[in-house]
Amino acid sequence: MMENKNELFETIYYQHHPMVLQMCLGFVKGDTSTAKDLSQEIFIIVWNNLDKFRGASSYKTWIYRITVNTCLQHVKKDGKERAIPTTEIENKISVAEAGSAVNNNVPKLYKAIGQLNKVDRLIIMMVLENQDYDSISEVLGIKPINVRVKIHRIKKRLETILKSNNDE
Repeated sequence: MMENKNELFETIYYQHHPMVLQMCLGFVKGDTSTAKDLSQEIFIIVWNNLDKFRGASSYKTWIYRITVNTCLQHVKKDGKERAIPTTEIENKISVAEAGSAVNNNVPKLYKAIGQLNKVDRLIIMMVLENQDYDSISEVLGIKPINVRVKIHRIKKRLETILKSNNDE
């Protein structure tokens, strides 16, 4: 029995760790160290609750919920959101990007995402993970049509932020 739990966890970890890390990176404005700590905390929660998983949703949705809750708790525990200097963000390259060509716009995007409110940050990170509206609505507990509207507004806000950051 224990061997099966280890194998299941290992499979879940390798399938979902890049997604969790990328969501954490977006949530903590590109701070790689904090994102790694949060993702480790998330997978400890996954391990501790693996026996309680009942299959009411997919593992991916379940892990998204844990990720969302852990990131929100991190911000509450932190008391206030700390701004990360732009130079620090520009010097960091996330693990998620390691397999692809380095894109100069990624640090700018993380900085812009960091200027969004908590929920909008999580939604846009899910969009960047190519999640469909149904998956996002299930994680957030809102209707898919509301997700579509929120995403549209978030994209408009990001365009405005990116344009104003480029004008500086």
